[in-house]
Amino acid sequence: MNNETTTLISLKEAMKRVDHKLKALEAQFKELDFTKDNLTQKFEHHSKTLASQAAQDELWTAILALKFTSMELNILYSYVIEVLIFLHTQVLEKLPELVRGLPTLASILRRKVKNKRIRAAWESVLEECGLQESDITALCTFFIAHGNKAEYYSAKVRQMYIRDVPFRITNMVKNQALQDGLLRAIQVTEKAKAVRAPEEQKSSLKELMPSVKN
Repeated sequence: MNNETTTLISLKEAMKRVDHKLKALEAQFKELDFTKDNLTQKFEHHSKTLASQAAQDELWTAILALKFTSMELNILYSYVIEVLIFLHTQVLEKLPELVRGLPTLASILRRKVKNKRIRAAWESVLEECGLQESDITALCTFFIAHGNKAEYYSAKVRQMYIRDVPFRITNMVKNQALQDGLLRAIQVTEKAKAVRAPEEQKSSLKELMPSVKN
């Protein structure tokens, strides 16, 4: 074996060693990239969780710090409970076969996470009502905070006490998420009442009409 052949063999072996090192480095870089992506995702998720918790804490603080009178809180509670009941009934209208399995709004909120049909119906109802998930969070939190001591006032009773509820909310509620949720709750409730009014009027007229005898 001459010198040229020996040199060529040594060069090939050296190239193989370099190639192995490059592949090893490439594998290490891929592992580092994977670790970096994994850490980034965890960090983003953690940041979102912290932000959500902070927003929830601010919401609770704002609700507990409300300076409304007992009567005013009762009126707000009445709007909140009406809109939550309305949302529940609207979802059930879209899913009549699931009425028994969705006895409450809480059951809808719980099951929509894993059930696509329930989630689709829920999102459709929210869109139709002009509501967002943040509004529901604010309204449910308000309900939990005041539901054990607040009283329900019917629409007629509410009108006797305070005419311009939105004005009171705008001036008294400083937390934007809570303010938006309460204002939209009033809008949805009043809109639903306006839709029901003609139907109730027709029903009343039918009752007033004398029965036709053959």
